[in-house]
Amino acid sequence: MEDVSQIRRNYKKSKLDISTVPESPYQFFDIWMKEALKSELLEPTAFVLSTVSKDSKPSSRIVLLKEYDNNGFVFFTNYLSRKGNELSENENVAMLFFWDSLERQVRIEGKAERISYEESLKYFNSRSYTSRIGAWASKQSQVLNSRFTLMRDVAKYMAKYKLEVPLPEFWGGIRIVPEAIEFWQGRESRLHDRIKYNLENNNWVINRLYP
Repeated sequence: MEDVSQIRRNYKKSKLDISTVPESPYQFFDIWMKEALKSELLEPTAFVLSTVSKDSKPSSRIVLLKEYDNNGFVFFTNYLSRKGNELSENENVAMLFFWDSLERQVRIEGKAERISYEESLKYFNSRSYTSRIGAWASKQSQVLNSRFTLMRDVAKYMAKYKLEVPLPEFWGGIRIVPEAIEFWQGRESRLHDRIKYNLENNNWVINRLYP
């Protein structure tokens, strides 16, 4: 096995001052997201989504953020997938953005809810034809015996929906409504800056955390 115990990096790019951060974590996130989008990150909108099943087993995967505003953070998925089922069983969820070249993390904890049919349809229709077909063909998270089976199903739905592709009833958006958002900025000697927003009585309370 490779010895990775001595791999370390000193973070020096930036710092966080609690006296100058925005009152709203959404405004703070927007500032950092815009900087991430301008960077050379391969997937700046990618985040780790962690869910917990009804029997308390956690699972994580990378998904892509598609919308965000003062109401929360939205991604899209097959509602019958593992994450879709777990979100139906347990609405508590966590998100993690890691922007390594910026030496930053954003951690978000909250509750998941489905967005409206109209919102899902609007985004679905903005996707490419093949992506819309793929939403129909993929029985996400189920066992697939061969890739040929998947491609056969793609061909079947392409023949069925040659022009207009309807929104599947099992596919749509999930909005994560945050209860806590933490902004992490790497600093030298592992003395990182951590600023956390907690929602208390509909107001955001801001604290600095020990690294």
